[in-house]
Amino acid sequence: MATTTATITINSSDLTGDALSLSTTTTLYKAGQTVGLENTSGVGRTKVTDGNMTDLYTAASYASPSAGAGAHKVYLANKSTDAQEYFTIKVDDEIIGLLYAGDWMFFPWSAATNADISYTASVTTGMVIEHMIISE
Repeated sequence: MATTTATITINSSDLTGDALSLSTTTTLYKAGQTVGLENTSGVGRTKVTDGNMTDLYTAASYASPSAGAGAHKVYLANKSTDAQEYFTIKVDDEIIGLLYAGDWMFFPWSAATNADISYTASVTTGMVIEHMIISE
């Protein structure tokens, strides 16, 4: 059984009236179990030179009778250094956010909903999106 943990830490001295320091860690388990997620796509980097919506992870590739809804986790990062460049991130046809230069996101995903994960680049000059899925 694989053991994978995810940690996020948020610190700021001036976001609120007081110093802010939050940190949380979780172990990534299969849906409804205490067994760790065992598969990964590996970390990939895709250079994007067009402005077309592109499927990154398709539900059909990750949904299975044995995994059910699954407890897949998705990591995405915009490797651009130009503050004006962003990726529009969609799950199914819903925009869940704009990922600006240097931004990253980590979120759960249920392939059983038939909702593909896709992106569109704001420019066609060769932005790079880093991506990985950890799955059942």
